[in-house]
Amino acid sequence: MFNNNSISISISDDESDEHGRLRSRVRKKRKKPGHHAKSELSRWLLRKFVKYWMFLIFLPAAALLLFEASRIGRKPNLGEHTQLTKNPIVGSEQITIQKPNVEKKPEGNLNRLDPTTRVVGGVRERCLKLLSPEELENLDVPLVKEYRGPVKRVLYLSGNDIPFLGDNSTMSGQRTEVTRFNLFTGNQTLEQRHDSFKVKDETSVHCGFYSENGGFKISSEDTSYMQNCKVVVSTCTFGGGDDLYQPIGMSEASIRKVCYVAFWDEITVAAQELAGHKIGEDGFIGKWRIVVVKDLPFSDQRLNGKIPKMLAHRLFPHAKYSIWVDSKSQFRRDPLGVLEALLWRSDSVLGISEHGARSSVYDEAKAVVKKNKAKPEEVEVQLTQYRHDGLPEDKRFKGKKALAEASVIVREHTPLSNLFMCLWFNEVVRFTSRDQLSFPYVLWRLKVLKNINMFPVCTRKDLVNSMGHLRKAKPLS
Repeated sequence: MFNNNSISISISDDESDEHGRLRSRVRKKRKKPGHHAKSELSRWLLRKFVKYWMFLIFLPAAALLLFEASRIGRKPNLGEHTQLTKNPIVGSEQITIQKPNVEKKPEGNLNRLDPTTRVVGGVRERCLKLLSPEELENLDVPLVKEYRGPVKRVLYLSGNDIPFLGDNSTMSGQRTEVTRFNLFTGNQTLEQRHDSFKVKDETSVHCGFYSENGGFKISSEDTSYMQNCKVVVSTCTFGGGDDLYQPIGMSEASIRKVCYVAFWDEITVAAQELAGHKIGEDGFIGKWRIVVVKDLPFSDQRLNGKIPKMLAHRLFPHAKYSIWVDSKSQFRRDPLGVLEALLWRSDSVLGISEHGARSSVYDEAKAVVKKNKAKPEEVEVQLTQYRHDGLPEDKRFKGKKALAEASVIVREHTPLSNLFMCLWFNEVVRFTSRDQLSFPYVLWRLKVLKNINMFPVCTRKDLVNSMGHLRKAKPLS
């Protein structure tokens, strides 16, 4: 059936199976599901990244910001750096500051001289407009002009119950306190309080230093130095509360003509020595003359601090001008330039900052109680008296807030401004030590004091570097 010329092709079962298996393996490799899934996942991730890349960058940035904010906002634990020790000189416990606390104190604002500015009418301008440096060097205290105010003479009540023009060269005594009134203040009755606001050519008023046994004792050397001051910048730290910040930004003229005086008690002296700040043999630390006060009249250190704050005219009887700076701040401007900008230029006798948050005494009282700055019952006694006297709910002074923030006080020592400060001090002693509650009341009652410069908050910020209170002052026991 087949001839010899035919070609026969043999087919092997093994060969056929091998090729079949090869083709099968190749097809399985092309259709591998894992490879296809990975490819799809990569494309899906790429699409999501393109869509949400901004969010992915923002999320870690926000987390970092929250972490840094929590570190900044965390209050230091004073217990880690503050301890009570026995002072062999004072004979009582005191606050001592360990070196780690000194190294970690907030000094971000220290020694800053950059001006504080604000935008007015679309133009940025400096809050405190000082004279040029050349003009400041040639600036001098104006000659004493004839005083024509409604109060010609202020007489201070003494322990003899008769008025006298006091010389504070004898200031000795022992702290005695049953009520807030004591031998330093005298016991002012409500009738005397009412009469003290009556304006007369010659008026008598309680104004501290009532008795030689009332306390606030100053050495004769320091008293002599203070009596020679014509212009003074003052501060105080009682109970070891704050450090001393050197004034900056002054002209050579101010260095020659201005006294810088810091009032300390013995607890502060000991605490500062432990922190490495020792009073020199000449009585100075840097620019500051350190006046050490003994026998403070109040157990409340806040009240003791009101004496140099409000009664500069009694401590510096021959000074014509004074600038008060709270211990939590560093004074950073030329004193004579500040007097020119805030008093002389506007013909004012008192310069003080507006309150930054409120203008009503009654709203401020609520804030004081809420922040535990005073006891609710003593605040209520004060407000009840003020309501009875007719103090308005929202008092403004020449369109500005009458509520003041008194960490900086710039003033000329005139009979009327001295009377104002005496009345203010008496209100603080009678009621609460929160002086912002009594300032608008005294301003309202003493209606004849009109030439006051209630400067804005940004001006106060230009005057000082705010450091904040470092430690709680130790009360006297």
